[in-house]
Amino acid sequence: MTRTQQESLLIIVLMAAFADGGRNDAERDRVQKLAASLGGDAAGIDVAGIARRVMLKEISLDAPIAGLQDASLKEQAYEMALAVCDADGARNDAETRFLASLQAVLGLDATTTQTLSDNADKLAAAPLAVATSIEPAPMASTMSAAEMDKMILNYAMLNGALELLPQGLASMAIIPLQMKMVYRIGKAHGYDLDSGHIKDFLATVGVGMTSQYVEKFGRKLIGGLLGKVAGGIGRGIGSAVTGSAFSFGTTYALGHVAKSYYAGGRTLSTDMLQRAYQNAIGEAGALKDRYLPQMQAQAQTLNIAKVMEMVKR
Repeated sequence: MTRTQQESLLIIVLMAAFADGGRNDAERDRVQKLAASLGGDAAGIDVAGIARRVMLKEISLDAPIAGLQDASLKEQAYEMALAVCDADGARNDAETRFLASLQAVLGLDATTTQTLSDNADKLAAAPLAVATSIEPAPMASTMSAAEMDKMILNYAMLNGALELLPQGLASMAIIPLQMKMVYRIGKAHGYDLDSGHIKDFLATVGVGMTSQYVEKFGRKLIGGLLGKVAGGIGRGIGSAVTGSAFSFGTTYALGHVAKSYYAGGRTLSTDMLQRAYQNAIGEAGALKDRYLPQMQAQAQTLNIAKVMEMVKR
């Protein structure tokens, strides 16, 4: 993938992140800081500069499209934008208009984009209060600490495995699965959580939904994208493993912070939650290589139909 193609896809991802004019200031700041931290010197991409120009609306949608001539890259650009717009739930009017404009300038078939949108909507609307089949740990408050640790690890490995799949839709399942995990942890401690509370919890910890996808895609783009190029899977092994480690780490850390938070009666302060999350991220970093072979093996058993069923159940 050329630098022009990398930059074009990155611009579209950032445009999607800022398409929601009503997104809260904290999340917009998180995306900005994230762009600054991504750097991009190795690829020669000024991520922070691009993000600033996108925020100030100095880049029109026609600009990045000019760098995407391959049909597979155009479809992937729409898929990535859709994932970012749907990260924090159902799309609002501004995001819907942005995606419609993107579809038009990309020249994508309406049937293709509608199928992607329908599947994304199903993921965004997935129920919380239904157990998945990814592990045998019970939903009840009798779940032991060891069972809960195993459940968290299984969710982390599943989300790491999803990043090894070539389909962008697989990545869209990660946040719904993280929310299910937090729901189950809360339920085990006597809290019947709704999606609004869980989203607030994630934001408090520092796991922005939109920024999580921006970081995921940004790191892959800078490292040499996961693309479906020329009819095949052009995703580099190093890039895929980087994405897998990121999703494993965020899910693992989120699970363990949630465990401490709900076990302690929801008394931890915002600062304590964020420090606990950073500590757990460090712990996850030391574990990722140990569990990478299991994630790779699990990825071999997954497909989009199975992922969709896991999230919806």
